[in-house]
Amino acid sequence: MTFFAPYASVASNSETPLRTIFRIRLNSQTVSIATVGQAYQFLTTLNSIEWMEYRALHDDAVEALERAATNAMLTVQATNAVRALFVSAKLL
Repeated sequence: MTFFAPYASVASNSETPLRTIFRIRLNSQTVSIATVGQAYQFLTTLNSIEWMEYRALHDDAVEALERAATNAMLTVQATNAVRALFVSAKLL
């Protein structure tokens, strides 16, 4: 289970770069996700129903982003967790 406070504020404001820039199509627009904060906001602002099918991967990605927000050495793991979620959800 993911606990969003107090890490939510740190993670959502993090400018730590991910190891790649994710460009996904959403509602006919391209969204670029390049930082821990952008990825965290993207994953936590969508309705939880939208992520229900991918709940375990979603939780893993959010937790990895929270850890990377406080320790930049963990951005590789966070990037991999976000990539796994996006690939499973067919966003990449």
